[in-house]
Amino acid sequence: MSEYIVTARKYRPMRFEDVTGQGHITTTLRNAMATKRIAHAYLFGGPRGVGKTTTARLLAKAVNCSSPVDQNPDNTCESCREITEGRSFDVLEIDGASNRGVEEIRNLRESVRYAPARGAYKVYIIDEVHMLTKEAFNALLKTLEEPPPHVLFIFATTEVNKVPATILSRCQRFDFRRIRTEEIAANLRAIATAEGLAIDEDALHLIARRGDGSLRDAQSVFDQVVALCGAAVTRAKIVEALNLVDQEVYFSMTDLIRTGDTRGGLALVDDIMTGGHDLREFLSGLTEHFRNLLVAKTTKSTLLIEAADVYRQRYAAEAEFFDVSDLLRLQRLVSLTDSALRWTTQPRFRLEADVVQMIALPRAKDVGELLERLDELLGRQGGHPPGIPSPSAGERPAAQLRPAPTTVQHPTVPVMQHPSGSVSQHPPAPRPHAGMSAGELSSRWSEFLGEVRTRKISLWPALENASLLGVEQGIVRLGVADDFQASLILKSKEFIGDVFQKILNVRLGVKPEITGGSQGGTNVTSANGPDAGARGEDHPVLAAMKRELGAEPI
Repeated sequence: MSEYIVTARKYRPMRFEDVTGQGHITTTLRNAMATKRIAHAYLFGGPRGVGKTTTARLLAKAVNCSSPVDQNPDNTCESCREITEGRSFDVLEIDGASNRGVEEIRNLRESVRYAPARGAYKVYIIDEVHMLTKEAFNALLKTLEEPPPHVLFIFATTEVNKVPATILSRCQRFDFRRIRTEEIAANLRAIATAEGLAIDEDALHLIARRGDGSLRDAQSVFDQVVALCGAAVTRAKIVEALNLVDQEVYFSMTDLIRTGDTRGGLALVDDIMTGGHDLREFLSGLTEHFRNLLVAKTTKSTLLIEAADVYRQRYAAEAEFFDVSDLLRLQRLVSLTDSALRWTTQPRFRLEADVVQMIALPRAKDVGELLERLDELLGRQGGHPPGIPSPSAGERPAAQLRPAPTTVQHPTVPVMQHPSGSVSQHPPAPRPHAGMSAGELSSRWSEFLGEVRTRKISLWPALENASLLGVEQGIVRLGVADDFQASLILKSKEFIGDVFQKILNVRLGVKPEITGGSQGGTNVTSANGPDAGARGEDHPVLAAMKRELGAEPI
């Protein structure tokens, strides 16, 4: 019985062209060998399973091959066979994690003096070189900068940021990239053909996506799936073998959102829990699902979606039922749920609540469409609601719909000439409060609140949520929601008087009265003004806005 060899070892690339997804690196190395410009040290950095060690071995074989073919090792000469089988004296692979001390590097410095036994180069491949200690790196510096002409260093690491700059400056650095899902799927397809396996495209893409940019990880998943399924591999068997959340679950989720079926949402969460699926994995897949819908909606194409063709077509059709703003809000909700699950003691309850929220979330309305309908309503009423400027008055944002503060003309400050020639400026005398009306105070209220917010932010919320009840004999009557806000205002009477003095040039007292509810700062208007009746909720335009646009009072 022949010995079983895992896919990652059995199908390890034997030529530079066979390295998947790293053409920018293999082409550079082959050109360097063709022009005799081989460096004395290389640093290969990148994520796991993307071909760093494989490329290092190929380079070691290519420089020592007795009869290379187009800068590729022929894999038939004695030197290539020894390196492939791991018994070459000219190629030493060192694990940086277990040989990280200064003593090991000193031994390496002694061994580089000796010439290679068979090939042209003595190659040292140090894997996970970032694990070396600081002292070991320092001991390596001089040898790395000026090694003997027959020595070639190749360093591989997944964490280039941990390699000292003094080492980086002495190496040619190559950054290996994550491998695209399509490239991984093509590699697995070739392996399945060579092994005589029947596997559909949907299953190939699912395995490739599980690799997450690592070909070795995808090949390990491939071995696991083949062990379960045998010669016929299907997507359903893969989902069962790896206990994955099926793609159909995510499409069911969007169907529930479109129909507003909250009961079905709770049933979906129950299926996930009883199936033993990882909730974080479900949310990760749901995020990708909304992302694919967003891509299909915004680009009108499915080229950026990593999925089988059958699912790409479904994404293109499903995206027509959603707006971009809806998909962005759904993605944001999934992200918040994912973060919350890390700390909650009841993950199922939190997931159920958030799934119901996604399903019951009202659809976003286009602002341009709302404005057009509002203009239509205004034209139908032949006027404009109170506090809302007409379009001809300039299109201002909603934050500017409050009454603009009127300008108060302060009296001229008298300037007196002293006998000594100096000039003194006397502040104006405070205005009597008898002339201050609620209307004048209302017109300057926003300016008053701005000053309070700048000087005493802790008092500002209570005044912002207060309602003006009237001004009587220099006392401002304010309606507040509770005892706390009333006590806060009473404790700051002197401060409030100072602000009134600065803004209105008149010192006013303040008297909070509990009215049983927060009215909001926009209610600080004249209670007896000429527009008091028209400001009510019975205005025809406001009633139409509620009926047609679903507006609510805030």
